[in-house]
Amino acid sequence: MSFEIKLSLFEGPFDLLLFFIERDELDIHDIPISKITNDFVGYIRQLETMNMEVASEFILTAATLMRIKAKMLLPRFEKDEQGNEIDPRQELVQHLLEYKRYKEVLGDLGLLEDVRLQQEKRGNTDEELSKIASKHQLEYELKDLNLYSLMHAFHKAMQRYDEEQNRPKHTVYTYPYTIDQQRTYIKHRVSAKGMVEFTELLEEFPDKIGLIFNFLAILDLLQLNEIGLEIGDGFNNFRIVPFSENPHLTADHGSES
Repeated sequence: MSFEIKLSLFEGPFDLLLFFIERDELDIHDIPISKITNDFVGYIRQLETMNMEVASEFILTAATLMRIKAKMLLPRFEKDEQGNEIDPRQELVQHLLEYKRYKEVLGDLGLLEDVRLQQEKRGNTDEELSKIASKHQLEYELKDLNLYSLMHAFHKAMQRYDEEQNRPKHTVYTYPYTIDQQRTYIKHRVSAKGMVEFTELLEEFPDKIGLIFNFLAILDLLQLNEIGLEIGDGFNNFRIVPFSENPHLTADHGSES
């Protein structure tokens, strides 16, 4: 029963060539083709001695190296269209440089992969966005955005605008009256004139709110014992007078209270 053993030290023939170049500190633009070919073929023979499977790409690269070595031994070199000699190693060097660049990039990508694997996964993003949309009474339609979706969203926006415009509005008006101000005003009038008819306050503050504030101020002053009242005869009127220890609030002459 046979089995195979594969070494993962070198991922391909170019990986092995770069190992030899870096190990012996060789110039990749001026490779000593004879030495590197011998090292490469020796590695393949070692694998064969250990009964390990040799990949076809290694054998192809070994053949390419021996072909370049043979061309280097020939007294004549191939020339391009401009008459310049073509270095048989040129194509190999270009492949090695390109492979080296990709290998360096793979190292950086490997680090990024490790960082990414350490991050927490987001999970079911669609489900999370749907929950957020339902919580705020919205519709999650970004993934299926089309003209119909845009028209539907515009229609809903216009409906919300109409609802806002037709919503009942409560207007709060501020009046230039306070209980303290009217209380002070009445005290000054009574102090200056000795008596103030209630109808005089109606003439000076004819609006409904003024009447209410003046009436509340009068009640407040009565409770504080700062003014007194005298009821007039025969009509609905009363007089505001200074406070007296013996108030005479007369209402027994047929007056209407």
